[in-house]
Amino acid sequence: MTRREQELLSAAAITTFRLNGQFLALAEELARPAGLTAAWWQVLGAVLREPLTVAGIAREMGITRQSVQRVADILAERGLARYLPNPAHRRAKLLTPTEQGRDAIARIGPGHAAAAGQLDPDRRSHVSRRGSVFMT
Repeated sequence: MTRREQELLSAAAITTFRLNGQFLALAEELARPAGLTAAWWQVLGAVLREPLTVAGIAREMGITRQSVQRVADILAERGLARYLPNPAHRRAKLLTPTEQGRDAIARIGPGHAAAAGQLDPDRRSHVSRRGSVFMT
């Protein structure tokens, strides 16, 4: 790798870190009125379509199993999710949202729609076509 390629990769990484920070700040702001945090939203969002194990959530979301376990336990304690028996593995329970958890996610919708409406129309169509801001 040339020095120029290293500089480009470094610049891309720094830009990604900044963008991630902005997304996390926005996620916290959107989740707060629903009584959630961004981390709670992330874990609940992972199991909206189907129950998953903690390890499965961690793989899907690209975060550590330990952090998912901590959040999943909090969600279960607060009645936002519950653990189900896993027929494929006795010890690795499946996490699924409760109605209260689904309702909390639904309450994010209006703020989420408002934030999406603030996207530049050119960027919005690019993201919806490609699924990523960075793809060309």
